[in-house]
Amino acid sequence: MATTQQSSTKQEILEYLLKHSQATAFELSDVLNVSKQAIRRHLKDLEAEELIVYASTTQAGMGRPQHIYQLSRQGRDRLHRTTSDRFGDGYGEFAVSLLDTLAETVGHDKMKTILQKQWERKAQEYRDRVGKGSLKERVETLVELRKAEGFMAEYHSVEADDSPLGKISQYTPGDRFVLIEHNCAISNVAESFPTVCGHELEMFAAVLPDCIVERTHWIINGEHRCGYLVQARKPEQN
Repeated sequence: MATTQQSSTKQEILEYLLKHSQATAFELSDVLNVSKQAIRRHLKDLEAEELIVYASTTQAGMGRPQHIYQLSRQGRDRLHRTTSDRFGDGYGEFAVSLLDTLAETVGHDKMKTILQKQWERKAQEYRDRVGKGSLKERVETLVELRKAEGFMAEYHSVEADDSPLGKISQYTPGDRFVLIEHNCAISNVAESFPTVCGHELEMFAAVLPDCIVERTHWIINGEHRCGYLVQARKPEQN
């Protein structure tokens, strides 16, 4: 039982660092409700496994300096594998579908056309499953579909003052949401063919045709998450 609890806490630490980019031992202790001594032991183990690193230190009052921890590349890779195991690697199915598309398309120089066709197919699948409810209901369903495919996804209303994406603060409250993906379930494909990210943006826009969808954060650009602002179109924008 103790080993299982330790493994669970370590996983929670890794996931927190993925979502928030960095944290101190004090912060992790408070958020995860685990003693500071236990957190430090977990952090030491995770460092030994080269899953985390400390990038800098911070001084809080008269206390001793605190290390600020971040995920290493190995840590990100580990999370991607465990997330895929937990939810199912939905993009194994993607690969099969892509092969079907390749069979329908002649020549390697047609890759752009193939990728476009694949994402259009995926967008239609999402759109059929998302349905025609309120924007909040549709975004929530879309997030659940992404989770099922291995993405650590979540969404937030722009109305929240503590929205996790500061870049959207210029927007006034309303029917607007931020869709966040803390990992990329197709990172290997995206690294080799960055255009798939552009198709992904187009896909979200096609799934929510009555909305404007803008990219706010991008893992490929070195940021620790991908983020999309989804806002309902005003009547004159339709």
